[in-house]
Order: sequence, then C-alpha cells, then structure tokens
Amino acid sequence: MELELRHLRVVCAIADTGSVGRAAALLGASQPATSTQLRRIERHLGAPLFERTAAGVAPTGFGVEVLAAARELLTRADCLGRRAEASAGPAPRELRLAATNAPILPGLVTRARHQRPGQRFTVTSVYRSSDIVELLERGEADVAVAVDYPGRELCHSPSVAHRGIVTEPVFVALPAGHRLRHRTEVALADLAEEEWFLTPDDGAGWHGVFHGACAAAGFAPATVHEFLGGRLELQEMIAAGLGISVVQATTRPLADVVVKPLAGTPIWVRQLLVWRPAGVGGEVVETLFGAAAAAYRDLIAAAPSFQAWAARTYRS
Repeated sequence: MELELRHLRVVCAIADTGSVGRAAALLGASQPATSTQLRRIERHLGAPLFERTAAGVAPTGFGVEVLAAARELLTRADCLGRRAEASAGPAPRELRLAATNAPILPGLVTRARHQRPGQRFTVTSVYRSSDIVELLERGEADVAVAVDYPGRELCHSPSVAHRGIVTEPVFVALPAGHRLRHRTEVALADLAEEEWFLTPDDGAGWHGVFHGACAAAGFAPATVHEFLGGRLELQEMIAAGLGISVVQATTRPLADVVVKPLAGTPIWVRQLLVWRPAGVGGEVVETLFGAAAAAYRDLIAAAPSFQAWAARTYRS
C-alpha cells in the first residue's frame, strides 16, 4: 500500500480521541473498518503505533514520532487546500478567543500574535466548557480552548467544530512530606482516606470522571473540599498539608509539593481547539492549532514528572 493523507488522518483521529471506536465515529466509518485500516498502516510502517491503556489507546514511542510527522504534513496539506478560501477575503482584525483555565493559553496566544501580527486577539476567561460551546453557537466567540474526557466527548451543534490538541494523563499533587512521596507512581486506591480538593464542575463531566475513577478503585472519597481558587493557591493549600488534588500532568510543583503519576493512568483529559467554521478560516485554525501544540511541548519540557512517566509508558 501507499501511505496517503487519509491514512494520516486516521492515525491522528485515533490519537486525538484516544479510542479506535471514537475515531471511527469521528471519521464516519465503522470500528472494524478503522481497526483494519490501522493494522494495515502499522504493517506498512513496520511497528505498532498504539497500545492499549485503561482509558482506550495511547501512542507508542514510535507512534509519537509518526504523529508529529503526520500532523506537520496534514497542516501543510490543509493550508494548501484552503488557499482559495483564505484569499477570498482578509482575516477578521479581531479574533475573539474564549478559554478555560488552560496552561497552554499564554504560549498559544503569544505564538499566534507573532504569526499573525495584523490580527488583534481578545481573550475571555470561561470556566465551563459547556459555556464555551454556548458562546460559540451564539456567535459571541470565534475560537476557544476547552476540555473533555474519553467517553464524555464535547457536545455541540454542527455550527461548531473541534479538534483534539492532546489527550493527557491526570496526575496527583501531594505535600512534600506525604507518606507516598517516594513512590514512582501512586495507586488511586492508596489515597482513599485522604482529604481531596476538587475543582467545581467544568461543564464537561469532571465530577463524574473523578468519582467514577475513585469508585473503580474501590472507594468513595471520605472528604472532598470544593476549591474555587487558582492553580497557585491550590498548590499552597496542598503544601500546607491541608489535602491533596488531581492536577494536570504538566504541573510544575512548588518546593513543598510533589506531583506523581497515578498508577495505571485511570483518568485522562483532552485539550481541545473549538471554533465556528463560519467565522474562522482554515488558515487561522491551523495557526492556532500549531501554536497550541507548540505551547504544550514547552510545558512538557518544563515538567520532569511528565517526561519520566512518558519515558516509562511509551518506551519501545
């Protein structure tokens, strides 16, 4: 077989959704057909691209390399295919960006402004992903950064489109003096008696995801404090020994906090780029997606805990 762009889109869809079945639904194909196509692609390339996880599938070390090349090729191909669309009229001078409390946001906006110097960006902070969808569908925002979870994909009308930036594991933050601080990974079940800080419902199903993972580990959290502050304030509470919390894998801990992977990776979260196709051209979308992906790579470079986890998880 010859490797074509459609094959690369299949590989990227599987990585973005974390599941062959969800990728098939996204591509409008059956799961058996998508599985067969993936096997043919892997045979052609000579090595597996994905491995099974508790949440679905995740790229192998080789798969990560293939995905990086595939995304670059697809970005170039999409830009070529949208030249006519881009030349039909100038990009809007103001692009209205809505975003959750996403660590990639500063890097995304900085890069986008550098790459599109003639365009003005305004940013609105929105906590709930469901509220972001409403803003987009009402035409009050043009593009957004949101989240969802495997099995709880973001719901929206056909007037809105989305694309996965990355599907990442969720880690746990502990005080530096915690009894489990020396473990490479921490089993969720070993945290059953802890006091938890839990952020409010994010409009994407976060509370259900967290409590579902705890139930699967055989417990219900004895004490849960709803935490409304920012990431820094949360770490300060943890450092003081007042509780623990799940955090993003790229979190940079304070001196009195340690960040550990959860054994078996029971919780995953997907970062999304969401936009209104009627209001945002394909070239702008590709610029923003590339900026978001680069911003995430910068976060990884500054997160030793994540790097160590990835090296163990995706080693050949």
